[in-house]
Amino acid sequence: MDSFQKEIDERTNLTSSNKFELLLFRLGGGSEEVPGELFGINVFKIREIVPMMPITKAAGTQSPVLGMVNIRGQVISVIDLPAVAGCTPRTGLNILLITEYARSTQAFAVESVEEIVRLDWSQVLSAESSAGGDIVTSIARLDSNVEGGQLVQVLDVEQILHITSPIQKMLKQTQVSSLQSMITPGAIVLAADDSKVARALIENGLESLGLPYIMTKTGKEAWEKLQSIAAESQRAGTPISDKVALILTDLEMPEMDGFTLTRNVKSDTRLKSIPVVIHSSLSGSANEDHVRSVGADGYVAKFAVEELAATIKTALQKKAAVAAPGLHAVQA
Repeated sequence: MDSFQKEIDERTNLTSSNKFELLLFRLGGGSEEVPGELFGINVFKIREIVPMMPITKAAGTQSPVLGMVNIRGQVISVIDLPAVAGCTPRTGLNILLITEYARSTQAFAVESVEEIVRLDWSQVLSAESSAGGDIVTSIARLDSNVEGGQLVQVLDVEQILHITSPIQKMLKQTQVSSLQSMITPGAIVLAADDSKVARALIENGLESLGLPYIMTKTGKEAWEKLQSIAAESQRAGTPISDKVALILTDLEMPEMDGFTLTRNVKSDTRLKSIPVVIHSSLSGSANEDHVRSVGADGYVAKFAVEELAATIKTALQKKAAVAAPGLHAVQA
C-alpha cells in the first residue's frame, strides 16, 4: 500500500514541473510488420485497464456505443474507440480502458495497450486538424530531441463523449444571474481550454453569465496574452485588473498546463491579484488539493453552468473584499 501511495503521489507531483504521464494504445490498422498508429490518453483519466469481457447490448444502442458491462456492480457504457477514430482493429477489440472523466465513468474498447510514458507538456502541440479529425486535441512527440521522432495522437475525450452522449448541461437554457456588474466595465475573463467542444460549452456559459471573454487554446497562449495585456496596462498606467477580471483555465493543455499557468500568474507581482479558477474534468481529491497548492482561487468540475457561476462569483467576491476590505466590512 505504501509503494502504491508513493506512486500516486509521484504522479500527482509531476504537475509541479509541467509534466504528465500518457498511456499509449493502438486502435487498429497497420500490419504484422508495421503496427497501427499510436494514440494516447492522460493516465489521470484511467481508473483501470481490464481484458475485454461480455458486453450486453441494450435496446436502441447504436455505434459507436457497443453496449454495457458490469464491473464490480457498476454498469458502464462501452464505446468502440476505433469506430470513433475511423480505424479497423486487426486483431479485434481486446482491452477496455475504464475512464473517469467529466463526472462520468465509461469504458473505451481498444485493440492493444502499449506502455506509459512520462512527458513534458512542451512536447505536446495543439493539433485540431490532424489525421484523427475532431477527436484529436494534440500531438505528443515521444522523442523531443530526435528529428522525425515518433508521434502520438492525444485523444480529446470531451469531444468523444460529446459525440457518443452529447453534453447538454451548459447548452440548455439555465436560470443563472448575470455577473457582469461584478467586473470593471471593459474587463474580460481570459479562458484557456484545448478541447473544441469544451471551448464551445465555456463560451456558452460565460455568455449566459454576461461575462465578456477572450478564449485561448493552450496555457502558453493564455500566458502570452496575459503578458501582452500586462505590458499594455503598464504603459497606460492602469492596473491589469481593469483589463482582466478573472482567469478560467483547464488543467490538461499542450505546451503549458493549467497548473503551470496558475503558478506563473500567482508568482508575478503584476498578475497575482487576478483570480484564477480551474475548470477541469480531472476530478478527485489529489487534483483538488494540488489546485489549492498552486494558489488557484477556485476549482469547478466540468460541465455545469450553475456551479461555474457560483465558483466565479465567489472568486470575484474575494477579489473585491481584498481590494476594499473596509467597504466589504460595511456591506457585510
